[in-house]
Amino acid sequence: MAAPQRIEADYLIETAFDPRRAAEAMAGEQSSGTFVAIPGETPELKERSAARIEALEEIGTVEAPSLPGAGRPKDDAAAIRRARVTLSWPIDNIGPSLPNLLATVAGNLFELKQFSGLRLLDIRLPAVFAARYPGPRFGISGTRRLAGVAEGPLIGTIVKPSVGFGAQETANLVRLLCTAGIDFIKDDELQSDGPHCPFDTRVDAVMRVINDHADRTGKKVMFAFNLTGELDEMRRRHDHVLERGGTCVMASLNSVGLVGMIELGRFSALPIHAHRNGWGYLSRAPMLGWSYVAWQKIWRLAGADHMHVNGLANKFSEADDSVIASARACLTPMFDDRPCIAMPVFSSGQSAKQAPGTFAALGTADLIFAAGGGIMAHPDGPAAGVASLREAWDAAMTDVPLADYARDHTALARALETYAA
Repeated sequence: MAAPQRIEADYLIETAFDPRRAAEAMAGEQSSGTFVAIPGETPELKERSAARIEALEEIGTVEAPSLPGAGRPKDDAAAIRRARVTLSWPIDNIGPSLPNLLATVAGNLFELKQFSGLRLLDIRLPAVFAARYPGPRFGISGTRRLAGVAEGPLIGTIVKPSVGFGAQETANLVRLLCTAGIDFIKDDELQSDGPHCPFDTRVDAVMRVINDHADRTGKKVMFAFNLTGELDEMRRRHDHVLERGGTCVMASLNSVGLVGMIELGRFSALPIHAHRNGWGYLSRAPMLGWSYVAWQKIWRLAGADHMHVNGLANKFSEADDSVIASARACLTPMFDDRPCIAMPVFSSGQSAKQAPGTFAALGTADLIFAAGGGIMAHPDGPAAGVASLREAWDAAMTDVPLADYARDHTALARALETYAA
């Protein structure tokens, strides 16, 4: 699909006012207008800089406003209507700038009094953004190369307990997981650089184990070290991981912010595992905030190689169809000459039982499938937990029902018994 010449954004809106007039208020607020006519906003300036309403489709009414604080027209009996709206802006308003893009498509909109609901659904960007931002440097192919996994999902896990282990305890767990045949391990997002488990000490201890395992077996397990911090801290931590032979770093997107992620993307010589913790406050209210489809595009352009998308039958509140839509979005090219694809990461309450549904819905195994309890709580130990996930994915990719495959695969059979609830 050819990139648009203007910045475009799709919204779901809810308003007691005429939807077109409400959309005009959005367009004015986010470009050349304000709440009253001003002398400087000439027809020539509007033609050059004003946002435009490209499409508006009413989709229904609701009995009550979704959010508090919204205004109403003088006719208090007016219906509360919902509509889909597409706005566009000339690229010359801001240039190819991701931070200023956010101020344009998601600035003073959500609190406008005309709306009792407003949600950003998608964005489409001119190709000049691809020229300005590198996007994922490693993506799927680079991650597979560094992890030594040519096909199938990367089977991964998270260090648990989330916090409490020291560096050597973490390394001992990593040794167990390496022996179990894991492909990928990540710090929990709560583990950072505290005095009980300092970042450098943890990296040193973990990489001794991973490097020793690689020397013996030829397989180097990928470990995503959580370097979330201030810019100079992230650079120093990244360099330390690189010097010790590490192959991945992790950052919490909502913590480091967009500028932090852009800078990390520019200097990182390692894949960036992007964690979305805090995503719920941007998305959980259905008539407020962001769709993941729009949100993940920002972070992919900034340089994220892996993007968390939750998982099927997860422990959180997200529905399965939303999870799959998020994963598909990560795998959908953004520009004709630069796909900018990130590897989706499935996690949250995952075990062998979710493999068939995940593969059937997504149609690819280009993903990281991360299970904590789904590996560590297997009744026959972590090695059987890892084996059960590989067997489940083998069954899924060959279109064999799990129950049938489990007849000849003990690890999978035991997993299905254990995680049946």
